[in-house]
Amino acid sequence: MLSSWSASPYPSPASTGGAPLVEALAALPPAFLVAAAALLGLVVGSFLNVVIHRMPRMMERDEANYIAELRGDPLPYPGRYNLMVPRSACPHCGHAIAPWENVPVLSYLFLRGRCSACQAPISVRYPLVELACGVLSALAAWRFGPGGQALAALVLVWALLALTMIDADTQLLPDQITLPLLWLGLLLNLGGVFVTLPDAVIGAAAGYLVLWTAYWLFRLVRGKEGMGFGDFKLMAALGAWLGWQALPALVLLSSVVGVLFGLANIALRRQERDTPFPFGPFIALAGVVVLLFGPGVLPLFAWP
Repeated sequence: MLSSWSASPYPSPASTGGAPLVEALAALPPAFLVAAAALLGLVVGSFLNVVIHRMPRMMERDEANYIAELRGDPLPYPGRYNLMVPRSACPHCGHAIAPWENVPVLSYLFLRGRCSACQAPISVRYPLVELACGVLSALAAWRFGPGGQALAALVLVWALLALTMIDADTQLLPDQITLPLLWLGLLLNLGGVFVTLPDAVIGAAAGYLVLWTAYWLFRLVRGKEGMGFGDFKLMAALGAWLGWQALPALVLLSSVVGVLFGLANIALRRQERDTPFPFGPFIALAGVVVLLFGPGVLPLFAWP
């Protein structure tokens, strides 16, 4: 049972006002705010399912429309399509999802994993994403306690979860998420939310350059690309949030887990040796681990 807030893995930021509110939240039982964060995470997870499904399609449609405009051709996708429009619907029969069918996790259980109109199966991934978002949100609230650090940590883990699933599906890390994440990390650390601004700026630059260098070395040796540019931007974003001190852990953790995953897939014959696989999920996983368990993780990967 939770009896006190876990010590934050990062120094407390300078006071920016609102201390009475933070003190009032801190007076509440930790279990209450952790549970509230978990419920919020479930709701956000439902929205992330929309982001994961639609953002790659939005990118594809925007690119096709842009090329058609340059050529003076009719737009191949003239209708509105974004995160809000059209309403969510069953991909099999087009049944519009009612509000009661969109309650995180519970609706899936109530519907027994099937569309209420045509009985087509609903992927179990939807409730799993919602549950993952709820668990990560609860961990962030438990680790950081009430205050700005917890709110920032929630935004980061939500973005990393969305990027993980999009990259796993499409091998894309959308600039629409990675670049705002980079700038937000720098802006937050203007006030030292996680690290000092110089550490954040160096972390962003070094994070990009580390993977950019690895990319070109691999290309020179093997004559082909070993990762995508989105990976550079994601590592830069994490450097902006967590500082240059986090980069050894981020790089080593993501590389080791990624290599083990690739070797396991090859051993199980799920992929050929030269088949590319997304690296973004492993960077994101390393980011979550370092964010939540910084003091216990970073010394293991400190430079000698």
